[in-house]
Amino acid sequence: MATDKYSILLVDDHKLFREGLKLLLLNLDYINDVKEASNGIEFLDIIKKSSPDIIFMDIDMPEMDGIEATEKGMALNPNLNIIALTMYEDDDYYSKMINAGVKGFILKNSEIEEVESAINNIIKGKTFFSQDIIETIINHISDKKNIKKTECLTERETEVLFYICKGLSNQEIADTLYLSKRTIDKHRENLLLKTSSKNTAGLVIYAIKNGIIEI
Repeated sequence: MATDKYSILLVDDHKLFREGLKLLLLNLDYINDVKEASNGIEFLDIIKKSSPDIIFMDIDMPEMDGIEATEKGMALNPNLNIIALTMYEDDDYYSKMINAGVKGFILKNSEIEEVESAINNIIKGKTFFSQDIIETIINHISDKKNIKKTECLTERETEVLFYICKGLSNQEIADTLYLSKRTIDKHRENLLLKTSSKNTAGLVIYAIKNGIIEI
C-alpha cells in the first residue's frame, strides 16, 4: 500500500459520478487532494498550473473528449499518469486512448478496491487494466498476425508477444510454436525488458502502439 500522499484529478462530465468517486478517494489515507474537471478544456487549464499524480479521464465528454484531451495533455507534460475511465461499449476507443498516452483503463462501475489497485500500479510505474477490459481486448484481437521485426524486437519475440496478448500462457505458447516453455519464459523476460514493460498490460499497450495486434 502506498505511504506517500498523492493528488488526483477527475475529468468527467457527470457531476454526480465525480462527486461520488471524489468522496471515496478522500477516504483513502494516501490521497490528500482531489480536483475536478468537467471536460478536456478544463483539464488542460488545470494541468498548466499543477501536475496531479494521477488523472482519471473519461472518454466521452462535451467540448473536448478524452482522446483529444489526453493527446494535448501529454504534449504539455509527457509524464502525466492518465487512467481512462470507460464503459463496456467504449472498446472501439481503446486503441485511440492507448496511442494518445494513457497508462491504464478502469471500468466506471469498478469497486473502490480496483481503483486503489490502479492508483498503486500506476504510481509504481506499471500499467493497469480492469480484468474485464483485458478480457474484452483479448476477445477483440484480430487473428491476423502482424509478425514483423519492430525497432527493438525480433520476429520470434513479436510472435510470442502476439500470443501473450491473445491471453495464452507460456506453456500454451510453447505448444503452439513447438518450443520449450523455458524458451518462452526467456522470450517473455526479454520482451518485458526491451519494451520497458512491467507487466502483461504494458506488453498489450506496446503491441497496440506498434501495430502488432489490432482490436
